[in-house]
Amino acid sequence: MVTNAIMEAKTHMKPQGDIGNMQAAAGDLGNGAVHILTIPFPAAGHILPHIDFIHQLLLRGLKVTILVTPKNLHFLNPILSLYSSSNNVETLVLPFPSHPSIPPGVENMVGFPISFGPIFMEAMAELYNPLFQWFQTHPSPPVAIISDMLLSSWVNTLSSNLNIHHLTFMVTNANSTLPLVRKGMKKLSPSIEQFAKNAVVPSLKSWGIIFNTFLELDGDKMEIIKEEFTKHDRLWAIGPLLPIKATNNERGGPSSIPRDEVIAWLDSCNRVNSVVFIGFGSQISLTKLQMEAIASALEESRVRFIWGIKGDSQNMVPLGFEDRLAGKGVVIKGWVPQQAILDHQAVGSYLTHCGWNSALEGLLGGALLLAWPMQVDHFDNTNLLVDELGVAIRACEGLTTVPDPNKLARVLS
Repeated sequence: MVTNAIMEAKTHMKPQGDIGNMQAAAGDLGNGAVHILTIPFPAAGHILPHIDFIHQLLLRGLKVTILVTPKNLHFLNPILSLYSSSNNVETLVLPFPSHPSIPPGVENMVGFPISFGPIFMEAMAELYNPLFQWFQTHPSPPVAIISDMLLSSWVNTLSSNLNIHHLTFMVTNANSTLPLVRKGMKKLSPSIEQFAKNAVVPSLKSWGIIFNTFLELDGDKMEIIKEEFTKHDRLWAIGPLLPIKATNNERGGPSSIPRDEVIAWLDSCNRVNSVVFIGFGSQISLTKLQMEAIASALEESRVRFIWGIKGDSQNMVPLGFEDRLAGKGVVIKGWVPQQAILDHQAVGSYLTHCGWNSALEGLLGGALLLAWPMQVDHFDNTNLLVDELGVAIRACEGLTTVPDPNKLARVLS
């Protein structure tokens, strides 16, 4: 049933959930255009699905103002290009608040470990006063705010003081959310427990909660959240959200190999499901030993591959690796056109950290997920995908674990 639901969503290119009900619940301005303010969190794994969600709101005739800071404006290029002739999308560009633990000029978490999440949350909270003033002076202010889950603690207060609704957009699923708030269900480390208190619990106190998931996959966990925490039915499963497709605008950032060249290489493979895609998202940095283990496994397995790496001084393939496997694979440094790769018929499996965005993209592409969970929700996602749904297999586990190259080679092949 899960596979059928995923493929149906992919075929129709629209989310499973009912965004129309959300529009009706938010209210109407009287002229048919409901005005919403959206506030993404400044990390690629948060802002990109948020933009995909905004695309769905715009398709349904809503007017959307997107709050962004100057150095995150480039993330909006695809959607601003797609709606360049529309008056229904606007940007509200505010300076990124300074914070003693964030270097000057830095406005997003690209290149920073997940431990910086609470620091960026603190910085973003300083936007409360400028936003309140903006609402007071706007001739036709938004009737509701949709914010990222990591911003709920202060946006709940803002929306209450403005007497409007606040809906939280969850980039995680209900399955991984539940253990963070259900006492005794799972032993949490002190840092994760603090994260749950400051981010997840306030999210569930919002007027409405939006999950990038779908009921066939996550409906039972959403029902538990309704019954035990929210005590209301204003929860929506609007996924799986599909990446926005806009021409001439790279999604996320620059890449060492143009998208067209990557697709041309996949076309040349000629065999269905013959390529392994390896990628660990925008937040994970592999160690030198982990990079060497993956490289050794690829050499031993002799499978065709595409390997997306950050390409910084730490995340580099071993010397001579690309020459030895020339023609057998492609190493992409920087941003990777992940969904386009996973959608290609030549790709059959995906070695992934099982972050929720990546897991959904792998499922939509029909790839077998080779799970290497590393942090936060990755482990819950892996348990769901491996143990409950049977759409993935375990390849490795742990942020610092170095896999056995021989065992990994067998998994890859």
